[in-house]
Amino acid sequence: MMTSTLDTDTLEMVLSTIREYAAKELKPEYLRELDERDEFPHKVLQDLYDSDKIGVHLIFIPEAYDGLGGGAYDVYRVSEQMAKIDLGIATGVLATFLGTDPIVVGGTEEQKAHWMGRIAREGMLVAYGATEPGAGSDLGTLTTKAVPVEEDGKVIGYKITGRKQWISNGGVAKLYTILANTPGGLSWFAMEAGQPGFSFGKPEDKHGIRASNTAALFLDEVFIPVENLIGGVEGQGLAQAQAVFGYTRLMVGSFGLGGGWAPLERAIRYSQTRVQGGGLLSTKQAYTHKLLVPNAVRLEASRSYIEWVAERIDGGDPDQQTEGAVAKYFATESGNKAAEDSIQAHGGYGYTKEYMVEKMKRDVRITCIYEGTSEILEWTIARDRWQAHLKTKGTFYNDWAAKLEQIARATPDTGAATAALGMRALAIILERCRLDRLTRNQHILFRLGELIAWAETAAIYSERAASKPSVATPFSPETHRVMARVHAREAAMKVATDGLRWCISAGQTDPNLANSLNLPAIYGAQAGQIEDMNLVAEKLIAAYPAE
Repeated sequence: MMTSTLDTDTLEMVLSTIREYAAKELKPEYLRELDERDEFPHKVLQDLYDSDKIGVHLIFIPEAYDGLGGGAYDVYRVSEQMAKIDLGIATGVLATFLGTDPIVVGGTEEQKAHWMGRIAREGMLVAYGATEPGAGSDLGTLTTKAVPVEEDGKVIGYKITGRKQWISNGGVAKLYTILANTPGGLSWFAMEAGQPGFSFGKPEDKHGIRASNTAALFLDEVFIPVENLIGGVEGQGLAQAQAVFGYTRLMVGSFGLGGGWAPLERAIRYSQTRVQGGGLLSTKQAYTHKLLVPNAVRLEASRSYIEWVAERIDGGDPDQQTEGAVAKYFATESGNKAAEDSIQAHGGYGYTKEYMVEKMKRDVRITCIYEGTSEILEWTIARDRWQAHLKTKGTFYNDWAAKLEQIARATPDTGAATAALGMRALAIILERCRLDRLTRNQHILFRLGELIAWAETAAIYSERAASKPSVATPFSPETHRVMARVHAREAAMKVATDGLRWCISAGQTDPNLANSLNLPAIYGAQAGQIEDMNLVAEKLIAAYPAE
């Protein structure tokens, strides 16, 4: 994986160029037209991939192959920016990056130089051919087959037969990476468009991201030369796919972040022009504290976690599957909720196509589905952290809580102490689930995944608010500390009360469980929440004034 990062000036230049292009070429009227016509904007993608104009694809390509060699942090910033403009167009860019993953991770040096170099120079659109009609996130159930073709006793290639479904860029790509079963196991192949036996279906008529192209792929004994077997060895496909989940899910989490902030910014600005009940909506707690503040807090908590994961990847630790799952899950669920509430914030206007929040809500919905549904991610998070709980004999979250308590002593205003209460409650809930074997109920395991995501995002936001608040927002370090406190209170309350609820519902046997969760302290920590929400509301209005 790429671990180098762009210098600040280069990254800001790329982001500025994207914003300038969008302001000129991607006006709301044009984006609504693309949505209504269900049209893939070929010229826009050509412009974005034109190295003389923007060259956005170069961010994803290592310097050794004529790219800019951006790291996870750079990819997050570019992905968020693209998502704030249009998630359909952003998905076209994402698809190329996903399509190159098997090559970057598993390709031979010759394959990397050949394919990545061509993508950089030619601006080739790429598609990632993994999903099938009967195999979504479960790659182990794929039915596409690659049969070896031999000549003089030597394998010279493969004939691939199968069908792929829901493939972004499926009908417009110039290069496809195809996952298929070989005698040696799942393997990736590089396939250029136009091969005999290859075809694609009509574009899917989708609920949202209608500016992206999504199509089924059909392969009928498509011959692929052995040189296009990625890595040159059969059976590496599943490991190669899993190796990049932390990275790719971080990118989709960034889509949820941008896709949530775009409509929320519009709702904040709308609140400063709409008079209701004798005053602006921006002055009414019933509006700001329900529809604006909670969403802004969850999105910024998501950002903090995304940045934390990105830094770990860029620091040389690409094994971030669990953390990538948390980042993607929490950011996309938060983005979807922010978009939903932004429609509500606009009232009847928000339900009309004239107001962009309607389209934005339809677009962001997909982020909770592709690259791992929220339910798959709940299971992934719970499975991995359950194993960590067992391996550490219950100390995993208690140790994290101790670290938070130490931070709270040095910096008491970031909510770290409250986040620690949530962590300790989570450790108790997990142990009770172990003792009473509550995870034999699938629903309990999945709800644990949700609670873990809340607890961890609260912990990381509090930690980073104390030492390294995000610079990718208009909010000051002081505002981040307030937001972190708000999120920590919500997370601790959710972990303790929902955790208690689900344990009881599954038949837990400890009569003292409620007392052991330290609920009085968690409720006591709620003191000051309304005052902090008032402060966040003020900062939101200041950051996004009416246009």
